[in-house]
Amino acid sequence: MFQAIPLSLGQLSVWHDIRDLPPARRHEPNNAAVWTLPADTGVRQVRSALGMLARRHPSLRTRYDLTDPDAPLQLPADETATAVLDQAEADPGDPGQADAVAAELASRPFDLGSEHGWRARLLTRGDTARALVFVKHHIVADAWAQELLRVQLSQALAGAAPAAAPAPGPAELAAEQFSEAGLSRQAAALRHWERLHADTPRTALPHRPADRGTAVQATLRSAPALSAARVIADRAGVSVACVVLAAYARSVARLCADDQAEPQALHVQLMSANRFTPRWKGLVTSMNQWAPALLPLPPATNLVGLARAAHWSSLTAFRHGMHDVTAVARLRDRAAAPEPTCAYNFVALPDSARTPGAATVPDPGDQSPSLRWETPFTTIGPRCYARADDIDGVLCVRLTVRDLARDQAAALLWDLHARLLAEGKTA
Repeated sequence: MFQAIPLSLGQLSVWHDIRDLPPARRHEPNNAAVWTLPADTGVRQVRSALGMLARRHPSLRTRYDLTDPDAPLQLPADETATAVLDQAEADPGDPGQADAVAAELASRPFDLGSEHGWRARLLTRGDTARALVFVKHHIVADAWAQELLRVQLSQALAGAAPAAAPAPGPAELAAEQFSEAGLSRQAAALRHWERLHADTPRTALPHRPADRGTAVQATLRSAPALSAARVIADRAGVSVACVVLAAYARSVARLCADDQAEPQALHVQLMSANRFTPRWKGLVTSMNQWAPALLPLPPATNLVGLARAAHWSSLTAFRHGMHDVTAVARLRDRAAAPEPTCAYNFVALPDSARTPGAATVPDPGDQSPSLRWETPFTTIGPRCYARADDIDGVLCVRLTVRDLARDQAAALLWDLHARLLAEGKTA
């Protein structure tokens, strides 16, 4: 007889975002990755390595009881589950095959009550594995956890000895979060939300009637912007993430000024990884949660000053990053709190995922800044969401917005870019 367990707070955040999705959108929490495999990797090697990952990480063997949407539960990890791996012959004449397979697998929603929230397909040539397409539901693993899985798969294929003991899973995390100490931290987080909502200005992005119901997405790529952000970060004594956040917030505020006076503070949702203690740093599950921050934006302050303010606001937000989203939703309803103006996530990955030196040597082909329009795979979450990353020495900022026109989204990204370049030259 299964003993049901409460969801961890990160799992609950995912459920809160997806519980009311219509059938046509239930694939949106999925994420796909294509992992190139070393030459001469055998099919049996990949099957064995995937099996090791499934045995080691309970999240890959967990199903959910979602019968009561107001009281979702995780079931104990299936002890006898084995990794299921589809296989398809690779077509050497089709360089886009792996991406097409990834799109097809990701388009199929998971039934979290009857199946584990991941699937994989191996592209082969004969008995040799060429690439592994890995698709997972966000409740199974966040970006950090997915990268841990990739690294551990690579290590297993290289012959590294598997870990001696299974890793902790989301059930152990939930037990800690709902312990006496954990509940005390949840109460402190709720008080933080309450104080912030009391001080939050009612600043909203512009709404044009013709843009209602639209969703647009674009990615800005720029090596010069990353170089400029590093200069400003050194001057301010903060991270590049805080510098880009400061530039983003100022650009959002400028866009808001199309309909109103430019705000001097902005309510921003920040993505907190919540992996700040050794025990949970290597946990495979979804631990990400949106944490609220109030960023001061005095008109005459340059990016150095704004980045320092963003640093301290972020620290306060991340301190309260683990919270019960259901309790927060009730709080917001009672207070009639305004929606956050925008959201921001600077993607961090485990150190083992970074190639030494790769982030400091930009690809010469990526030197010219560019803006690429994309079709959003998902519009779950905040209305205006910027996801930033440092990819091989290039700053990439992907902006996904609803109810906003292309020209406004483009103006926001290019304004962010111009601010970084202008102040990076003089910082």
